[in-house]
Amino acid sequence: MRGAASLGYLLARTSDTLADSLALGVSQRLECLDEFAREVAVGDGVPRWSMQVLNAVTDPRERRLLEAAGDCLAALRRLPAVEAGLVREVLATIIDGQRLDLQRFGAPEGASPVALASDAELEDYTWRVAGCVGGFWTRLGYLTMGDRFSKSDEGEMIRLGIAYGKGLQLINILRDMPQDLAHGRCYLPVMDPENHYELAASHRRWMDHASDCIDSGFRYATMLRSRRLQVASVMPAMIAKETLALMRKASWDELRQGIKVPRIKVYVMLLKALCGLRVRDNM
Repeated sequence: MRGAASLGYLLARTSDTLADSLALGVSQRLECLDEFAREVAVGDGVPRWSMQVLNAVTDPRERRLLEAAGDCLAALRRLPAVEAGLVREVLATIIDGQRLDLQRFGAPEGASPVALASDAELEDYTWRVAGCVGGFWTRLGYLTMGDRFSKSDEGEMIRLGIAYGKGLQLINILRDMPQDLAHGRCYLPVMDPENHYELAASHRRWMDHASDCIDSGFRYATMLRSRRLQVASVMPAMIAKETLALMRKASWDELRQGIKVPRIKVYVMLLKALCGLRVRDNM
């Protein structure tokens, strides 16, 4: 699985870098995403980023990734055709989600926050930018490993993988809500994103939903046959559960300061996963 999974990650990080380059205007970022999406879909060219685009990326590692986009696309062309098709499919969905995000929340910083209009819009967004990754990972596993990936029904595994991915994205949204509001974005579907009581009620409701989705991730991990895949799959779920527990106890000021699982706890989780403790013990 490693080749296509790693390449899909690098390509998704590339598009994420383009979408998050705040020094560029929304229209410029959309143009860059469109160009990158075309190159991923066709796979026979190299993006030509202007110096303005490159200079808008302040993290040197992310700039290096943009500069290496041609190498990533060349690697995509070398993948077996079916694997490359899965990568192109998931990237198209992710980039669609990133474009939608820019179009919805393109107002300048400091403007009144814009909220999503409905639960369906939030479910759709989490599918586009993360749920689809759970489906990709699962289909790639069955394609490259067959029964060594899982002996469970592929359709059920895809369903669980999608729910898991959506849950992880939901936790990012819930954790980052104060920072997103400061940038004019409210992913929670509320009538008034400046009403803290309404926000708090919605936050609690979506934490419950996220918890159910993460439970799907724990179940998913138990249905994998490879210990390495089990560890890789269960670790985000373990961190997510701890993040949810911290958020449930946090005040608004604590949310604004940022919720983060201490590194020592992550190491303990990793040790438990490597030692093969049952998933229910980790919950």
